[in-house]
Amino acid sequence: MLIHRCAGCSEPGVDLCRRCRFALVASPPVTTASGIVAATEFSGLGRELVVGLKYRNRRRLADHLAEQLSRRLDPTQIDVITWAPTSRQRTRRRGYDQAELLARALAARWRKPCRRMLYRSHGPAQTGQSRASRLIGPQFSARPLRHPPRVLVVDDVVTTGATLHAAEVALLAAGARSVILAAVAATPDGPPKRGGPHLARPVRTASASMPRGLHLVPSMATMSGDVA
Repeated sequence: MLIHRCAGCSEPGVDLCRRCRFALVASPPVTTASGIVAATEFSGLGRELVVGLKYRNRRRLADHLAEQLSRRLDPTQIDVITWAPTSRQRTRRRGYDQAELLARALAARWRKPCRRMLYRSHGPAQTGQSRASRLIGPQFSARPLRHPPRVLVVDDVVTTGATLHAAEVALLAAGARSVILAAVAATPDGPPKRGGPHLARPVRTASASMPRGLHLVPSMATMSGDVA
């Protein structure tokens, strides 16, 4: 009963066996309709690994998933890495925030700084919510940034894109020079584009049309197009 098993195929051995590691590397990236790049699709092996990290306390899987995500992004366009925090209730229940584990594992691989830059307003987690509720998304705040960095925001799974886009809005309003959004997996609920670019999405930058002190709220019309 205490035998350690592969999170992908349940074979006795390490966290991720050689065969599953090769299968993960071979899986194509997925680009959502809103331009967010995910390392893999949230189905099959990708789903098993994310579920293992998120619900089964298999924290070491964060290293494997971060390695896969690192293949989809360009570290030269990133100054600092952060994550889209989950609700406090779920963090207390699990003992960790899976998005933070992924962000820190990726930062260690790239030798980039990783900081908590986003703070989630009180409210239910996205998991288990209806699609209409997901389109509204959570609300985030960010402290003003003195030296505008190029920020990468990491999440575990992207469905509608509402969570990551809300994070993007908060960071740009706080003074980030640019924001790149990325996730480990994308749900196959919509028509994803496979084999997307090796950049999380077209970089959104602060400009004259968006004053730094202005906190914008994405409209329902904008979010309705974010289909994973």
